Amino acid sequence: MPAQIQSTSNGYTIYPFFPVGSGKIQGGYDSLVDWLSEHKQVMVDGYVGVDWNGIRLALDAAFGKRGLRVNWIDTSAFLKAEAELDVLVSPYMGAVDSVWGKVTDLELGQFFDLDALAAVAPSADYDVNIVWGIGALFAKGFTKSIYFDLPKNELLYRVRGGSAFNIGSSHSINGMTTYKRLYFVDWIVLNKHKKEMLEHLDAYADTQWSDTLNWMEGTALSHAIKAMATTIFRPRPWFDPGVWGGHWMKDKFTELGREEENYAWSFEIIAPENGVVMESDGLLLEVAFDTLMYAQSKVILGRDHARFEDFFPIRFDFLDTFDGGNLSIQCHPSLNYIQEQFGEKFTQDETYYIMDCKDDAKVFLGFREDIEPAKFREALESSQANEQTIDITQYVNVFDSHKHDFYLIPNQTVHSSGKNNMVLEISATPYIFTFKMYDWLQKDKEGKPRPINIEHGFNNLDFTCKGERVEQEYISKPYVIHEDQTHQLIHYPTHERHYYDVHRLDIHTEASVETNDQVHVLMLVEGSAIEVEDAAGRRLRFNYAETFIVPAGNTHYTIRNLGNEQAKVIKAFLK
Repeated sequence: MPAQIQSTSNGYTIYPFFPVGSGKIQGGYDSLVDWLSEHKQVMVDGYVGVDWNGIRLALDAAFGKRGLRVNWIDTSAFLKAEAELDVLVSPYMGAVDSVWGKVTDLELGQFFDLDALAAVAPSADYDVNIVWGIGALFAKGFTKSIYFDLPKNELLYRVRGGSAFNIGSSHSINGMTTYKRLYFVDWIVLNKHKKEMLEHLDAYADTQWSDTLNWMEGTALSHAIKAMATTIFRPRPWFDPGVWGGHWMKDKFTELGREEENYAWSFEIIAPENGVVMESDGLLLEVAFDTLMYAQSKVILGRDHARFEDFFPIRFDFLDTFDGGNLSIQCHPSLNYIQEQFGEKFTQDETYYIMDCKDDAKVFLGFREDIEPAKFREALESSQANEQTIDITQYVNVFDSHKHDFYLIPNQTVHSSGKNNMVLEISATPYIFTFKMYDWLQKDKEGKPRPINIEHGFNNLDFTCKGERVEQEYISKPYVIHEDQTHQLIHYPTHERHYYDVHRLDIHTEASVETNDQVHVLMLVEGSAIEVEDAAGRRLRFNYAETFIVPAGNTHYTIRNLGNEQAKVIKAFLK
C-alpha cells in the first residue's frame, strides 16, 4: 500500500480508506523522533515481522542530526534461548509434515525472562531511553508507549522473501512451518498482548514501508476506531496467486499489479488477516482489523457480541478460476473435530455465490447416489501414490454454473469450484482448514504436488450428502420476501448448519435497511456503483465487487443505485 493517497481507479479500488480528519496522522521518521525526544522514556512494542533493525537505523540517523544520545534497550536480549522457545511451542505445532497445529494457550510473557525485562530502567546518562522490540510494554518505569504494527499480508510477503521469522527465531525451517507457527502461536500470543495493552497506548505506527512509517497518537486512534464502529467502512483487500488462479480479477481490477501470472484469491474481509486504512491529510495508516474488534466489538456485533465476543464471524473472499484450473476436491472439519484437533471455536462452513462464469464452468458438490466410500478412498490413494488422474465425476456430483447461483457447503461436505468460475465465497471466518483429497495432479511453484489430506478428509466426510438430497438441500432456492417500485428483497436460504444467512437487494432506485442491532457484510455483485448513507447522513460510494461492513452500531442505512442498470447487493448477516 502507498504511504500517501495516489491516483485511484473510478471502479474497484484495492486501497480503500476511512477519513479521520486533518492533523491526525503524522508521517516520517523525523516527526516520530520529535515525539520520542519530547517524552524521553518510551516503550516501543510491536508485531512480529517489523523491520526493527532498519527502522532503528533510520531513527538513529534522525537522533544524530539533533545531537541526542539514545539508550536502546533491545527486548531480544531478554528472550529465552531459541532452542528453549522451540520446546515451548512444540505442543502446538502438530506433526512435522502437517500444515496444521493447535491454537496455543501460551502468553507472550512466557517467551521472555520477564523479571529481567520488567526491571530495566532509564539511564540518566542518555537524552532518550527506549525499550525496543516485541514485548517492550512489559518494561516498568517508562512513561510513554507506542506500538509498531505490520499488516498480515506484508508480514507474509516478508516471510516468503526470507526477511521475517517467528518470535525468537533466527531462521525459517520452511514456509509451511513458519506460517503454522505464526497462525497457531505467534499471532495468538501477540494479539492477546496487544488487546491487553491497546487502551493504554500513547501512539500507534504502521511500519509496512521500507523507507518511512506513518503514526498517530493513541487518543486520535481511539476516536477514529469509535467513529468507524458506528458508520460504514470497507476493509483493505489483499490478493494472492495460486496454482489454479485465474485472470478475472486481473482483467477487472485495474489497480492490481500486472507482474503476477494470475490471482487466485482476494481476501475481501477475513478479519484475522485484513486491515482497515485511515486517512488524514493524504497520509494513510493501516490498523489490523482485529485491533478494531478489540476496541469496539460490542458496538460492531451488537446483539451477537455475547456469542462471538471479539471474533468477527463472517468472511468474504474471491476464488478466481477464469482461464485457470480446478480447486482441489475438498471438505472442511466438523465443529467437534476442529475444536478437538486444532483448538478453534468455530468451523469452516462455506457457500459459493457465482459472481461470473463461462459457459463451461462447473461446481462439484456432494456425492453421487451410488457412492461407495471404500472405493472412493482407494481411488484417491492410488491417484496420490501413482500420480494418476481419476474421473472424479464417478464419485462426486457436478453441476453447471450459472451467474448468481448459490451453493451451500456446510462442514463435512465434499466440494470444489471448477475452472472458469468467479466465486464470491461467503463463509464463517475460519479459513485454513481445507482437507484436500484430490488436486488434479496440480503442482506448486516448485513443481511439487501440494499436500493431500485424505485421512483428515475421511475423518469428516458426510457420505449422506449424496444424490437428489444435494440438489434439494445444498443448492439454495431463492425467493422474494418483499417487492415494490424501488427494490426487491430476495432471500437466499443457507443450510441449517450455517450460522449466517444471506439476502440480496435488487435495487432500481433505493432501499432502506434496518440493522436490528446486527452487523451486515455487503457487496455489489451486479451494477456499476451504489451510494450508501448511514444513520447519521454520511454518504459513501461503493463500486462493483467492493465489500463493505455496516456495524450493528449504525442502526439503519439507505442504498441508492448510481447506475443505469439494476444494482444487485448481497447482504450476509447472523442468524
